[in-house]
Amino acid sequence: MECGVLQMIAWLDRVPIMKKSDEILAEICLKSSDLRADLGFFGKVLGMRLDLIYPADDPSVAVYSGHGMRVRLEQGQGVNPVLRIMTDDPGFADGADALTSPGGTPVEVHPLNPPLILPETNHAFVVRRLADQAPWVIGRAGMHYRDLIPDRLGGSIIASHIRIPDGGPVPDMVHFHRVGFQLIFCYRGWVDVVYEDQGPPIRLTAGDCFIQPPEIRHRVLEASDGIEVIEIGVPAEHITEIDHQMSLPTPHLRPDREWQGQKFVFNQGAKADWHPSRLPGFVARDTTIAANTKDVAGVQVLKRGEGDPAWTTHDADIHFTFVMEGHLVLQGEGKDPYTLEPGDAFVIPPGMATRYADPSDDIELLEVTLPGAFMTDQRF
Repeated sequence: MECGVLQMIAWLDRVPIMKKSDEILAEICLKSSDLRADLGFFGKVLGMRLDLIYPADDPSVAVYSGHGMRVRLEQGQGVNPVLRIMTDDPGFADGADALTSPGGTPVEVHPLNPPLILPETNHAFVVRRLADQAPWVIGRAGMHYRDLIPDRLGGSIIASHIRIPDGGPVPDMVHFHRVGFQLIFCYRGWVDVVYEDQGPPIRLTAGDCFIQPPEIRHRVLEASDGIEVIEIGVPAEHITEIDHQMSLPTPHLRPDREWQGQKFVFNQGAKADWHPSRLPGFVARDTTIAANTKDVAGVQVLKRGEGDPAWTTHDADIHFTFVMEGHLVLQGEGKDPYTLEPGDAFVIPPGMATRYADPSDDIELLEVTLPGAFMTDQRF
């Protein structure tokens, strides 16, 4: 017995130690009811590369790679998932958008860079009050989200009240959004963000805002305790994509660069000038966002001014307002009045007459419009 153990140890000493490979391969396994016919389909129709096949005399397994994936075909019966291929080549698979391989694999072909679809706005008068206890939902990177427009006006816009209860580093990655318009307005606290071609990290403090042009790479780095921001995105459903290749900050500073016709904007509230507002009884500061997005959107902050508030209408497609400080009574034509306080939000449809009555001296409103011109209606 002892001799046998010694012999085993001596044998193990001569066996090379298996080293853990640094490379990991993943593949999707598909069943094929006709492997021979599938060889031509995956190779010629889908344009994939044959990497291995066996046994040679009567193949039952074939592995293909291409289009960023690896597929293992095994002779046999089974229900396969949909194989989704994304390409902007109109001639791929002879232009087909849905195929089935001879061996039973369903294939869908979708655009690699699908066009941004802006749904038609479902106009409505919407009031969202903080006191109504709308739920906070934990979203990306552990941030808490509160929906300010529940029906999202038919999918045309999303407005989120976002908070991070505990400050410190944010577990974010370099990413971008496939979006038509996006605003980040700092409501409370501060947050550090780094952007592609905009230099070192930028600290956004209360009253400041960013315009994130479509597909600009960025990363949230750190935030103060109790940070709160208002985020507006058009359309409501848009893709957030991680960029695993880019490191931020980038080496070049290009403040005049445009992304799909829009420039990056960092507007600081403390440096802004105040001017008479379109609304009687209020003054406004422009965030320069209209100019830098070529009038895709307008963003202003309103405060109490001289004179009495008046009834007005607007012809913007979307008119969203968030109450940051103070209180007012929102009166709407044919609607019951609403007393609004900090954290409340509302949407006014075009053509509807409203008045911001009894505003407190410390009233402060964030107003986002897109697009359209405003007009005052003195009929009331």
